[in-house]
Amino acid sequence: MTTTLITGGTVVTATGRSAADVLVDGEVIVAVLAPGSTLLGSDLARTVDTVIDATGKYVIPGGIDAHTHMELPFGGTAASDTFETGTRAAAWGGTTMIIDFAVQTYGQQVMDGLATWHDKARGNCAIDYGFHQIIGDVNADSLKAMDGLVDEGITSFKLFMAYPGVFYSDDAQILRAMQTSAETGLMTMMHAENGPAIDVLVEQLLAQGKTDPYYHGIARAWQMEEEATHRAIMLANLTGAPLYVVHVSAKQAVEQLAAARDNGQNVFGETCPQYLYLSLEEQLGAPGFEGAKWVCSTPLRSRAEGHQDHMWQSLRTNDIQMVSTDHCPFCMKDQKELGLGDFSKIPNGIGSVEHRMDLMYQGVVTGQITLERWVEITSTTPARMFGLYGKKGVIAPGADADIVIYDPNGHTSIGYDKTHHMNMDHSAWEGFEIDGHVDTVMSRGTVVVDDNAYVGTKGHGQFVKRDLSQYLI
Repeated sequence: MTTTLITGGTVVTATGRSAADVLVDGEVIVAVLAPGSTLLGSDLARTVDTVIDATGKYVIPGGIDAHTHMELPFGGTAASDTFETGTRAAAWGGTTMIIDFAVQTYGQQVMDGLATWHDKARGNCAIDYGFHQIIGDVNADSLKAMDGLVDEGITSFKLFMAYPGVFYSDDAQILRAMQTSAETGLMTMMHAENGPAIDVLVEQLLAQGKTDPYYHGIARAWQMEEEATHRAIMLANLTGAPLYVVHVSAKQAVEQLAAARDNGQNVFGETCPQYLYLSLEEQLGAPGFEGAKWVCSTPLRSRAEGHQDHMWQSLRTNDIQMVSTDHCPFCMKDQKELGLGDFSKIPNGIGSVEHRMDLMYQGVVTGQITLERWVEITSTTPARMFGLYGKKGVIAPGADADIVIYDPNGHTSIGYDKTHHMNMDHSAWEGFEIDGHVDTVMSRGTVVVDDNAYVGTKGHGQFVKRDLSQYLI
């Protein structure tokens, strides 16, 4: 086995920071030591195979992006990142594990959908990966199949209150699925928007000739997110199911989550970088068809109404527990352009898997969150939320050696012709400047990014079976 010693850095965890050296043996962290420690009287630096100097830099657990959609069919096309290109881009940005979504489509068996996603990912990933299961057709067979998901290492499933005719589940289906969730311990993940009401608004806007991307945000009004979030919370309360609401963008939805948590309910929420930085007015309202770059659901919210500031506050107060990306990239040409003249036909999704760690670190620089909270919301909480903690999300003996060395004195310019490795023809983050830089990325003890070069290999990433959530109260 190859041994590596990371020396001189500041190890940052969710609970603190300290000067320490990290010893890696093969794929696993075996010790976190006081700087300059010896082993059996020997200078460690002389006995290991490789020494990595992290002086002046942060040593953090690799990022876990718990919400990605590689190769997802959507809106007559498919997400442009494959598992190969998407996980390679993730590695570039300091993310060492993704949890993607296997899809059961209407009329399909759950386990057949899961098998399809295993086939897509197997042998193609640069970093480790897991799956949530989308239940797109809640019926007796699906509910029975859900009982077997835990044995497959799939401990969470996703339902949609949006997209009638595609993934939509009505309240009766949600109730039945949540009853199964309560019985099995599976985490219910919810896309919380009132889909049927949104479809009415879309139809009315198009009839009025309001076809630009801006109206995507108007049709999916914050009231539609708040109402659905509240309804999901009430159904979870009735059944006793743990509930995790994905891509929360409206401050009113956060208030619903916070109220439920204050009452002791196992309710959680994630937000995404786009809801912290981007807005309805500036991005969706860009001239012409340019706003299509930022069409996603839930949509970008109005900056004038204070949604972005409230999201940052919610991260500080733990009313929102973590940040994922909902990475679902589409190119402008031939994909987003499917919605020219009809915003409802624009494929919904933004590419961010490469930039999440940097964008959230910039929140440290600007004082929005602490350094420790950065690690917590991007790595440690995702690991705990989805049954990975101890193996992932922490720098401690016995954990996988998923490690990022981050230089706070470095600089990263984000843009299509700069730090962009996702399979897209544009960047949703064009022009963003980050006061920090991902220097070295290790995945299970193997360096995959170093000195501004990708040195990993296709197929290094392995499927990771997950346990039940370790975050329940």
